[in-house]
Amino acid sequence: MGSEQKGTILIVDDEQLVIQALVEILSPEYAVFIAKDGQEAVRQAKRLIPDVILLDIVMPDIDGYDVLAILKSAEETKDIPVIFITGIGEISAEKKALAMGAADYITKPFNSGIVLLRVQNQIKIIERYKIESDLNVVLKLQEELVAAKEQAEHSSRVKSEFLSRMSHEMLTPMNAIEGMLRLIQLRPEKAKGYLDEIEKATKSLNGMINDVLDISGMEYGITELEETEFSFRDMLDNVIKEAAGYSDTKQQKVTSGIDESVPEELIGDIKRLSQLIGNLLANAIKFTPDNGEIHISAQLKDDIGDDCIIQVEVADNGVGILKEQQKNLFEIFEQVDGSNSRKHGGIGIGLALSKRYVEMMDGEIWVESELGKGAKFFFTCKLRKVV
Repeated sequence: MGSEQKGTILIVDDEQLVIQALVEILSPEYAVFIAKDGQEAVRQAKRLIPDVILLDIVMPDIDGYDVLAILKSAEETKDIPVIFITGIGEISAEKKALAMGAADYITKPFNSGIVLLRVQNQIKIIERYKIESDLNVVLKLQEELVAAKEQAEHSSRVKSEFLSRMSHEMLTPMNAIEGMLRLIQLRPEKAKGYLDEIEKATKSLNGMINDVLDISGMEYGITELEETEFSFRDMLDNVIKEAAGYSDTKQQKVTSGIDESVPEELIGDIKRLSQLIGNLLANAIKFTPDNGEIHISAQLKDDIGDDCIIQVEVADNGVGILKEQQKNLFEIFEQVDGSNSRKHGGIGIGLALSKRYVEMMDGEIWVESELGKGAKFFFTCKLRKVV
């Protein structure tokens, strides 16, 4: 309220007898202030921010309706309840006042008890509203604390799962390398075959390490694009060839199609674009069963001066993804199944990394999928044209 011990009332009237009567009624319970015209009323209201204003309609400079309009239009006074106390007894005048936002309407001559009760009612409404507002603030804070606690617990859990997953996945190629080295010692005549397996395991381990380093660099804002001139078609062919060892093992058919609208030569970060498409392709291979099909396509989405927007789609006929699981697919440390006993391997940052690459290239990434009906991953990226 306007005072620590009493509510504050501003009386606005140009009749001294009315003012004296209202002061006598209200001063025992409230701190009372007086304004004798509309302009002074507005100044006093903005200075005092009273709890209630008693306002006459007929005054010498501006009338009560105009005063009410001014008060309701100002941010600091718009919520102050205004009770009209006037000699105008017409229903139309009362309807106008209430329509403009008046809290109540009392006609002169007034009953002292009625005036006091009407003012008390407004004060009670204010107090109740304040209690409800404070309660709402407390409830909102409680909700935010609960949400923050749940988020912290969730983050802790997925990070723990990620670390466990990363340790498990990195041990697999490490164990393979160690095992092959022992076999070379035991059977040196078969060293070439064992060395091929070591090379595959080394590439797998190196890929994981690079992913972790890249995602760490992005989290700390130290990763930048390295732009060079390249052939989009050659880049895509190389990505598919790189993944052929995995797709051939599952006897999957990987096809591609690049629309003629895509420029032959472009300027961009070929390393990260290759890794981006490679991540999506590896994801499709992983979740597509043996003898499945994967198709990669690219088209020109938009032409903007020296730049162009390329849209790439990686579609598979694999297991698909539930709707409720799709919203977290691109979040760091998240995985549909984060346990070490899950069917499909991987440390689970490929899609999160892909999202960050796309954002660096001023693009967007999204998925369309239904469980059992495969998945389509899309992304756009901005690349410069060679001029």
